[in-house]
Amino acid sequence: MHNAVNLRRQYNDIDMIISCGDMPPNYLDFISSIIGAPLYYVRGNHDEIYDEEPPGGIDLHGQVVEYRGLVMAGLEGSIRYNKGDIQYTQAQMHAKVLGFAPSVWWNRWARRRGLDLFVTHSPARDIHDGKDVAHCGFDSFLNFMKWFRPRYMLHGHVHTWDRRKTVRTQFESTCVMNINPFTVLELDPL
Repeated sequence: MHNAVNLRRQYNDIDMIISCGDMPPNYLDFISSIIGAPLYYVRGNHDEIYDEEPPGGIDLHGQVVEYRGLVMAGLEGSIRYNKGDIQYTQAQMHAKVLGFAPSVWWNRWARRRGLDLFVTHSPARDIHDGKDVAHCGFDSFLNFMKWFRPRYMLHGHVHTWDRRKTVRTQFESTCVMNINPFTVLELDPL
């Protein structure tokens, strides 16, 4: 209870919670209920349990969602490195980005504005990704940022316990952020 009281006091001005994956659903539910903010998420490569026990929030994978004037879109998963259900080859993720494109373009036309947040589990290729196969980023996320120019791309997957690692990088018009282990972001709608 003491932790819940401290969380509520410290983060009482949080409007929403975004998870970039690999978080237990009961933990996400706890944080969301204690802080009293809605949860938006994408699944990480270790989130197979979400099939039976999804967290109480909105899965952003493959959809465009607006909340309080902020427009978000998301894509789940990591690069395929074993037989996990939430892993994709470069070609599979490229197909997901292309399949998602009409929704993003329609959103831009209908709302007359672009995306504020592109939420993913994995990073884009060569931006915060790892040297090992399991933490390699997706090429198609670079294309996504070039085509749709979201204000921010938020990702997880690559642990940044060493705070000397770069966690914020500008790529064209998008600020790419590794939110691991957590990040508080102040962002107003345009």
